[in-house]
Amino acid sequence: MREYDLFAPEAMADPDAFLHRVRAESPIAWLPRLDAYLLTRYADVDAALRNKRLDTANMLRVLQRLSPAEQEELEPVRRSIEMWMGHTVPADHVRFQQLLKRYFTPAMVDQLRPRVREFTHELIDAVASKGQMDVVRDLAYPLPANVIAELLGMPVSDREQLQAWSRDIVPIFGLGDRRQLLQAQRSMLEMHDYLRLLAADRRREPRDDVLSTFMAAEAEGVLTEDEAVANCVLLLFAGHETTANLIANGLVLLFDNPGQLALLREDPARMPLAVEEMLRCDGPAGVIGRVTTEPVELAGTSVPAGKHVYLALMAANRDPEVFADPDRFDVTRRGSRHLSFGMGTYYCLGAALARMETDECLRILLDRCPDLRPAYATPDWTPSLPIGHRLASLPVTF
Repeated sequence: MREYDLFAPEAMADPDAFLHRVRAESPIAWLPRLDAYLLTRYADVDAALRNKRLDTANMLRVLQRLSPAEQEELEPVRRSIEMWMGHTVPADHVRFQQLLKRYFTPAMVDQLRPRVREFTHELIDAVASKGQMDVVRDLAYPLPANVIAELLGMPVSDREQLQAWSRDIVPIFGLGDRRQLLQAQRSMLEMHDYLRLLAADRRREPRDDVLSTFMAAEAEGVLTEDEAVANCVLLLFAGHETTANLIANGLVLLFDNPGQLALLREDPARMPLAVEEMLRCDGPAGVIGRVTTEPVELAGTSVPAGKHVYLALMAANRDPEVFADPDRFDVTRRGSRHLSFGMGTYYCLGAALARMETDECLRILLDRCPDLRPAYATPDWTPSLPIGHRLASLPVTF
C-alpha cells in the first residue's frame, strides 16, 4: 500500500489526473496527513458504499483536530451535527428518511417541475437586460435554495438571509479554521432560533411542508424539536449546495466541449443523459468519508475498526474498467452506472430532485440564451477539501 498526499501541488492543480495515477498504482492508498485510507477503483468504492461495517464519517472530524479549548468553544455546533441525518447511526438515519421520503419521490419531484421552471425564468428575467450574469450567484445557487426552502416551508422574503447563513456553514464540510468555524456556529445558531419560531407556527397551523411533518412527528414522540431544527439546517444546505455545484460544473463541461453543447442545442431531449454525464464527470461530491465500525477487508487489505476511509467517487466514476474512454464527456453516453449519489443505506435522498432541477435549469438557460458563452479565461475553481474543486463564480454573457 502506497502513501499519497492529497495536498500536494499536483493533486490540488489537477485532481482527476492525480487520482488516475493513484487508482493505477495502489488499490488502497494511505493518506498520512489525514490519518485515513483512500479507495479509488469503482469496484472497491461500490463495495464500500454497500458495506454495513462502514458507517458515515460525520463532520465532527473537522472539530476533533482542534485544541480542547477550541472544541469547547464549538460545543453547540458539535451537538447539532450529532443530530444530522446521515451523520447518525443507521437506525436514526432511516427514521428521518421515513419521515422525508414522500417529499423526494420521483412523482413528487415531477409535481415540482412547474415551480422549478417559474423560479428559473424569474432568476433569468432578473439579469436578462444586462446580457451577463454570474451563473453561480444569480442562478445555480438561488434556484435550488428557493426550491428546498419552499419544501421546508420558509417564507420567500427570508430566503436571501437563509442562503447567507448556509454559505457561512460551508467550512463545517471541509477543513475550516477556528475563525470560520465560529462564524459557522453563529450562523447555525441564528438559523436554529429562526426555525424554532417557524416550528411554533407549524404546531398551531400545520401546512403541507417538511417542517409541519417534523412537528407532527414530534407530537408523536418520533423526534425532538432539536432534531427537527438541526435537520432542517442540514436539508437547507445539502439541498441546494450540491445541486448548485452540479449546475455550474455541468455548464463548464458544456463550454469545454462545444460539440456536446451543440448536440444538446440540436436536441434538448438529450438533457437527462447529459445530466447523468455531468454527474459522472464532475459530480458535486468528489469524495465522501466513511469510518470502519469493526475490522473489515477493503481492496484486499485488512483495515482495523475505527479507521477513516475516503471513497473517491470522482475517481471511481472515471475508472476505465467500467467506463469506455472515461475522460471523454459524452452527452449521448447511455447506461452510466456512476456512483455520484452513493449506494446502499446512505444513497442520496435528494437524487431525483437534483436531477430534475439541473435538467430544467439548463434546458431553459440554453433555450433563452442561444448565444450563451463564457466570460472568463479559465474557470474560477476553488479547492474543495480533501480533494476536488468547486466554482467560486461563473461569469457568462448572452
